[in-house]
Amino acid sequence: MNPAEIIAKAIRESRNALTEAEAKVVLKHYRVPVVEEKIVNNINELSVFAREMGYPVVLKGLGSRLTHKTERGLVKLNLKTPEDLQAAAIYIKDAAGDDLEGFLLQPMLEGRREFVAGLFFDAQFGPVIMFGLGGVFTEAIGDVIFRLAPLDEEEANRMISELRAHKLLGDFRGEKAPNRDALIRVLTGLSEIAMNIPEIREIDINPLLVSPDGRVTAVDALIVLGERGLRNITHAPVEPMAIASLFYPKSIAFIGASADLSKWGQLMFTNVVAGRYAGKVYLVNPRGGEIAGRKVFKTVTEIPDPVDLAVITIPAGKVLPVIDEMRAKGIKNVLLISSGFGETGAEGKALEEELVQKAGKAGILILGPNTMGICNPHCSLYCTGTHVRPKPGDTVLVAQSGNLGTQLLAFAEKEGIGIRAFSGSGNEAMITIEDYLDGFEIDPMTRTVVMYIESVKNGRRFFESARRVGMKKPVIALKGGRTQAGAHAAASHTGAMASNIKVFDAACKQAGIIQARQSMELLDLSAAFSSLPLPHGNRVAILTLGGGWGVVASDLCAENGLLVPKLSKEIVGKINGMLPPFWSHANPVDLVAEMNTDIHMAIIEELLRWEECDAIIHMGIIGRKIMIQSVLESTVAVDKSYDPKMVADNLELLKIYEQGLVEKTVRIMGKYHKPVIGVYLLTDETTRTVIEIEGQKYKGIVFASPERAVKSLSRMYQYSRWQKVNGSED
Repeated sequence: MNPAEIIAKAIRESRNALTEAEAKVVLKHYRVPVVEEKIVNNINELSVFAREMGYPVVLKGLGSRLTHKTERGLVKLNLKTPEDLQAAAIYIKDAAGDDLEGFLLQPMLEGRREFVAGLFFDAQFGPVIMFGLGGVFTEAIGDVIFRLAPLDEEEANRMISELRAHKLLGDFRGEKAPNRDALIRVLTGLSEIAMNIPEIREIDINPLLVSPDGRVTAVDALIVLGERGLRNITHAPVEPMAIASLFYPKSIAFIGASADLSKWGQLMFTNVVAGRYAGKVYLVNPRGGEIAGRKVFKTVTEIPDPVDLAVITIPAGKVLPVIDEMRAKGIKNVLLISSGFGETGAEGKALEEELVQKAGKAGILILGPNTMGICNPHCSLYCTGTHVRPKPGDTVLVAQSGNLGTQLLAFAEKEGIGIRAFSGSGNEAMITIEDYLDGFEIDPMTRTVVMYIESVKNGRRFFESARRVGMKKPVIALKGGRTQAGAHAAASHTGAMASNIKVFDAACKQAGIIQARQSMELLDLSAAFSSLPLPHGNRVAILTLGGGWGVVASDLCAENGLLVPKLSKEIVGKINGMLPPFWSHANPVDLVAEMNTDIHMAIIEELLRWEECDAIIHMGIIGRKIMIQSVLESTVAVDKSYDPKMVADNLELLKIYEQGLVEKTVRIMGKYHKPVIGVYLLTDETTRTVIEIEGQKYKGIVFASPERAVKSLSRMYQYSRWQKVNGSED
């Protein structure tokens, strides 16, 4: 029978699983290499077929209800004689009882290496392919890799290469490497099954046995039938241009405006006005009167002019009636700050659903609820509860946690990272993380997309949108709810359970999403990606004022997938003419405390010209001003013959000198299109990660530590490699 006939028969018989023999027929049809075997219904015939097959053999109980044969003792290995075979058959018959439908006879294959492969369905992301280290300790060891289906041969090959126990994929203890093509066929075959046979919910191939000659064979398999259980899609996609209009309102009405410093109705409108928003601002409160010298309207319908955006801060229970007023006024966009909806439990969720239904009928788009607000520095719109105002730039920031989002905004403001737009997406009752991805994909002003994510509403759409965006511009994400404790916190926070983190990670890897592990790393990556050219490879030249830092940076590079290549004789010869003879003559280049920045720049340019260099990290060249300031201040305090003005004059010269050094670095990056990242010698409250140079495409990037520099460069290389592999259109 073919796979369709086998599955139809199982469904007619109301079975939820295929027998092992049936499963292997299906797998073989999709080019999965399976063990040759014989179905035997009569105990007396076993020895005949075993003699033809050749001892030793394996005997298994066969039956549609025998899905966990090993645990029930229904698998007997290495049977070497007819007597052993007969005894095993009698034992299996007694142990299986009425569940036994026959016997499965297989040759006893040798092999010390076992892998596992499988297929399952995630409620968010759909079909997922799994590959890993197999055998009885599969779950305990947990060395498994995931990918979303469909996947091609190249993706399957990359998947196999990610196994931590990668030494088992080569020649091992006198045995040949596993047949790589066979392993790839297993994974692509599972992918085809996932896309072609909707009745199959799960497949488990364990073990995939590797013979000493490298032959790969599926010796056991389980196929489970049933509904795949995809989560219902609850959110219709929002048009990108509809989202864009939220960030460019010509007039704003604050419903729930207040003069009380403790109220959101005060925090929101004062931030907008103080931020020099150029549009019209209207305050609404049923009590009327004045706030901050401005007239307060009792309802939005009293406002004489059109209103583009309503910002609502009233209690959740009072929001529904306001929808009617906004419909009458013709307001189409709402920023719903109020909490008390889906994040609070079943009652709040029901209220949120009623709100969405009513707003949808009224043609109103809601951002939120339970959001910290939005900002668009390009039109001086700072509508957030926290009064931070980063400068305009090309980095988008979307956060499902308003507090974390505004903290990141504050960091961006301090470090000089320009923001294209920010949204605290809140409960995402109508506008989801997937909608933001689609919107900023087509926005020409967006260069980098940065997200803090606790959950996704439509995993498959999220994956496809992020992959599409990633072809054009980097998507950087920090996932909350990575652990069981974190997932519980995320559920109570946003009202949505986090997806299986391993599946989420697999989706991110395939989609080219750069994942951060801490909030600081999220901003470091946004600074680097929005300011520097991507490296074409992973070869790094390191310059340092001291040997110790070079050792640390080299170790960090090795740990993060970057290479520190040996300097060529030509490069060594050129640097010999610039540094004293006792310099390191190696990469890292120890500048032996050479303080002449003209020499530093000359060395940087020689390294950028070098074909074996894809990026440069220099350490200690920037930030010497802070060290010298301390020396000068101590000198003036001790020796009164020194004029304090001398300190100020010298520090100003040093500041100009370092600014000039950054400017030269940025210009030289524009010439060679290779990233150059700095590390401060010392930092103070005036230091910035991002340093803009007027009229230049790139920006200066200087981090406070080698760790931050190396991790950022490593992620840039990973993204650059992903783009090349996946055929970026840039």
